Amino acid sequence: MHTLRVMRLLSSRAALLWLLAGTLVVGCKKADPETKKPVQYKGPLLESNNVLTLYSDSAKLQIKYTAPLEQQFENGDKLYPKGIKVEFYGEGGTKVRNTLQGDYGRYDKVKNLYFIRGNVFVSNEEKQQSMKTPQMYFDQVKQLIYTEDSVRIQTPTEILTGKGLTANQDFSRYTILKPAGIFTIDQASTTGEQ
Repeated sequence: MHTLRVMRLLSSRAALLWLLAGTLVVGCKKADPETKKPVQYKGPLLESNNVLTLYSDSAKLQIKYTAPLEQQFENGDKLYPKGIKVEFYGEGGTKVRNTLQGDYGRYDKVKNLYFIRGNVFVSNEEKQQSMKTPQMYFDQVKQLIYTEDSVRIQTPTEILTGKGLTANQDFSRYTILKPAGIFTIDQASTTGEQ
C-alpha cells in the first residue's frame, strides 16, 4: 500500500510540475503585435447612389446637387468619386441660372468648400456663356466659384483664355486673373461715342 501511495504522490507532483511548466511557457509567449493595435476604419460611413440634395431659402430652390455616388465620412466630409453636378437657381427657384459639373468632387465640411476636378464645365444659360477648366472651388457661404488653373470662356461673340478666375456662383460676373490671347475691344465704348 505504501508503494501505491508513493506512486500517487509522484504522479501528483509530476502533474503539478507539468502544469507549472505549461503556465510558464504560455506566460512567456510574446503577444502578437497585430493584436495590440486596434484597426481604425477610415473609409466612408455611408454610401448613397443617385443622390439629389436641394438647398432652399424662404421655400425657394437655390441650389441643387446631383451625383451618381456620394460617400460620407465620420468628420462630415463627402466624396463624389463618380462626378457631381451643381445647379444654381434664380427667379424664385424655378429657372436654372448656372450649372457647374465635373468628373470628381469633394466637400470639406470644416471649410464649407467644394472642390471639383476633371473636365470642369460651367455654363450660364441666360448669358449664353460657358467655361472649361481642370479644377475649381465652390464656396457656398461666400457664393463664389474660383480657380487658379487655366480657363477657357466662350461667349456668343468671343473666346477668352487665361489663368485663374473668380466669379459669383451664377457665373454672371467674373474676373480672369491673368488673361491671355486676343480680345475684341469695342471702339465706341473706349472713345465715349454712342
